[in-house]
Amino acid sequence: MLDRLQYVKQRFDEISDLIIQPDVIADQKRYVQLNQEYKTLKGLVDKREEYIRLTQNIEEANEIIADGSDAEMVEMAKMELDDAKERMPQLEDEIKFMLIPKDPEDAKNVMVEIRAGTGGDEASIFAGDLYRMYTKYCEGRGWRTSLVDMNEGTAGGFKEVIFEVTGEDVYGTLKFEAGVHRVQRVPQTETQGRVHTSAATVMVLPEAEEFDVQIDMNDVRIDYFCSSGPGGQSVNTTKSAVRMTHVPTGLVAQCQDEKSQHKNKDKALTVLRSRLYEMELAKKQAEDATKRTSQVSSGDRSAKIRTYNYAQGRITDHRISLSIFDLDGFMNGNIHKMIEELQLVSNTEKLKESEVF
Repeated sequence: MLDRLQYVKQRFDEISDLIIQPDVIADQKRYVQLNQEYKTLKGLVDKREEYIRLTQNIEEANEIIADGSDAEMVEMAKMELDDAKERMPQLEDEIKFMLIPKDPEDAKNVMVEIRAGTGGDEASIFAGDLYRMYTKYCEGRGWRTSLVDMNEGTAGGFKEVIFEVTGEDVYGTLKFEAGVHRVQRVPQTETQGRVHTSAATVMVLPEAEEFDVQIDMNDVRIDYFCSSGPGGQSVNTTKSAVRMTHVPTGLVAQCQDEKSQHKNKDKALTVLRSRLYEMELAKKQAEDATKRTSQVSSGDRSAKIRTYNYAQGRITDHRISLSIFDLDGFMNGNIHKMIEELQLVSNTEKLKESEVF
């Protein structure tokens, strides 16, 4: 393991030197990529130092015990040896997982799109519940959310809502939320107490930088229209909302959240760029899927991934057969346990495939 970690240390030292070079700083794309790699390797370098320290502690403790001349020192050495031996397997597992090749997309910010599916008004209400759940979770993580576009439902919630999430390792954390979410409950609109099944689709798009996707603006049709929904006196009086259509692919993005036409245009372009990037990423994921079968693949939008059963207070993720019986807490943003389990399964699969050791 130390041989592998020594290579990591050499690469870390190399990057540490590169990111302060003026020519690297001037090349924005390379600078961003190197900074992301620096953050990843920094964690491994810290683990390497702990591994070396533990190894040395074990060697020194064994020497003291073998010498046996000082009973008090021997007793202390035995305690230190027990602590080190208890920590070592856990540390080795942590290092193994950290050595798994990182998905370069994981560090990106995301655009999350939630769309009401089958179930009419109840599906829109559920889409609103999911939006609240994710924004609460993001708030707890210290991530910033920004509404991009929404189409409100007639009885509450949203027919569609798009929001941006910015922070650290956002895509790597939220990517497994993509898919169909199903809810089983008595709707607010139901008068006879019957349980209905409704659904909403969640899409998680890695936010593309300008250097990830080059868009020829000659291929983009831009339409301006009046905003709808809350927004004060400017609503329906000024054409501040923006809709962009990428003619070659037919992809459409719009934004009406900001009062400024210029800001809406920037946001719509970001969404369009992310959708184009995600389209190419989906092709790559499809190619990868032919090589391996991942239990928690984040690429299939039509897959039913989770059920929210209100009668039983249960959330079940069908990909990993995990049920959590804390529906109120879950819908209030306490979804970290589910996300951690999904990440663990994915990392375990990657570890088996990579055969690091």
